Amino acid sequence: MLGGSKAGEMKTTLVGDTKKGGKRRSKRKESYSAYIYKVLKQVHPDTGISSKAMSIMNSFVNDIFERISVEAARLAHYNRHVTITSREIQTAVRLLLPGELAKHAVSEGTKAVTKYTSNK
Repeated sequence: MLGGSKAGEMKTTLVGDTKKGGKRRSKRKESYSAYIYKVLKQVHPDTGISSKAMSIMNSFVNDIFERISVEAARLAHYNRHVTITSREIQTAVRLLLPGELAKHAVSEGTKAVTKYTSNK
């Protein structure tokens, strides 16, 4: 959907940090802002987003990813596996998201994995 970016990959921004020698070195702060903005422009080209709303959306994405990863880890543990595969992720999505939203998420995820493996 977003061409060129990988699932779970974050854009980073710089934040102040001190380093030896008295010089300030910028530390990177990860965010999904660029990707959220790209999706917004795909669905509503003439709509903008405030920094507060962007912060809320970034927190939402982090929360959903956290929930999916915890659920996928739990599923792997139940089945005595040490590796989280696309199957655990897919099942976690089905468990966490309601009805039609889960179906769309699974189909988009499958499409992304297929595209990724074909480009390897």
